[in-house]
Amino acid sequence: MKNPMLEAVSLLLEKLLLISNFKLFSVWTPGEGTEKNRPYEISSFLRGDVLEVSRTHFTHYGIYLGDNRVAHLMPDILLALTNDKGRTQKVVSNKRLIPGVICKVASIRVDTVEDFAYGADILVNHLDETLKKKSLLNEEVARRAEQQLGLTPYSLLWNNCEHFVTHCRYGAPISPQAEKFYETVKIIIRDQRSCLASALLGLASIVYTGLASYMTFPAICIPFCLWMMSD
Repeated sequence: MKNPMLEAVSLLLEKLLLISNFKLFSVWTPGEGTEKNRPYEISSFLRGDVLEVSRTHFTHYGIYLGDNRVAHLMPDILLALTNDKGRTQKVVSNKRLIPGVICKVASIRVDTVEDFAYGADILVNHLDETLKKKSLLNEEVARRAEQQLGLTPYSLLWNNCEHFVTHCRYGAPISPQAEKFYETVKIIIRDQRSCLASALLGLASIVYTGLASYMTFPAICIPFCLWMMSD
């Protein structure tokens, strides 16, 4: 007869393994071999263009405003800790970004092209081709971006940098990246009831077996994924 506890642990670890393949927290890490201060031909960018740079597993987007300025949505925990613009306007590091993702604190901010791209190659208006949508006039796109500057809640699935630029560019916030991630997570977690059951089972397992690392991590991971998926 199989041990129900071992079967539950096996199920949780299987789900955890699938989730870990996304390596969510390496999303914003620049690729190897990039040079942060590499020069860019900013004269080729037009006000209202969508700039797109590749990260390790995801893509980051911004709206070019002209004069070497890019508006983009960035999570940043420092925004919840201080009103000192001298500190918050500095380039967002992973130490600020990752807690910002978890706590859902972000802003639509303006950085230079160099700080936005961080050495990565830049694609211009590539979303027009991939989404096959008609864009608004460039000046209207830039105006929309400027109107949204400032604090904003962050959600991996419902309000990320891609939602921001598609709202500005096409008039509707959409994110194919988030949709793809969501569909994959649905394979892992079928519905809220099974997810809640998995989380409660994991917590019960901690109480039953003690704070063993192989039990604690899955029990924490499942509720965490629900939190990140919420709006």
